[in-house]
Amino acid sequence: MRSLCRMKQLFFTLCVALAVPGLARADCYVEYKAKQDDPLRLHYGISRLPGVTCPPRGEAAEALSGSLAQDGWTLLGVVATSTEEPGQKKRADAGAYYLRY
Repeated sequence: MRSLCRMKQLFFTLCVALAVPGLARADCYVEYKAKQDDPLRLHYGISRLPGVTCPPRGEAAEALSGSLAQDGWTLLGVVATSTEEPGQKKRADAGAYYLRY
């Protein structure tokens, strides 16, 4: 009886150990607004931070700022973060800036 209980504990521990890394691999979708100067241009976009759970907005902004800056864009702010893949309306709103950065 004792060994059966021990086996159940080991099985449970193994299941948890296998499940947790899978959860940690969820992508994070970041909705943001950015601008360029001279002439002033604005855009709304959605970016994906692969293989991470969603960080706080400040950390998401840091992760995204560098990619935007390479093309001359300045991040104005992170609108939202989510592990859910954006729906068709949000994809359409982002247009060419859906998963561009």
